[in-house]
Amino acid sequence: MSESRHWQLVRTVGLALPDVEATTRYDGSPVLKRGGSFMAGLAWHPSAEPDTLVVRAGEEERAWLIEDAPDTYYLTDYYQRHPVVLARLSRLDRDALRDLLSVSWRLTSAKAKRQIRSGPL
Repeated sequence: MSESRHWQLVRTVGLALPDVEATTRYDGSPVLKRGGSFMAGLAWHPSAEPDTLVVRAGEEERAWLIEDAPDTYYLTDYYQRHPVVLARLSRLDRDALRDLLSVSWRLTSAKAKRQIRSGPL
């Protein structure tokens, strides 16, 4: 499956979740956002393998994913400092992708709520 076909599946599954929009980063690479906050996108840093998805994940979630399925999920030094996990798109089936994006969706919702509550002074 080509990268564009993989992204089409990510886009389709992601857009089935409430309040998700498909947009692009400043460099033109595709991303999914919820409430203006990053949810998932294609990996942009050269340290990531080709055809890799970057998905918002908490520390516990990503540790569990990497431990449970290291052939699918991984991190590089660059992404280590960010609340994300990397996923090899060729290893994700539709159900695993839906589960992964659902976790990201919930985390993105929590982030958006914190931003609204803390708002400008």
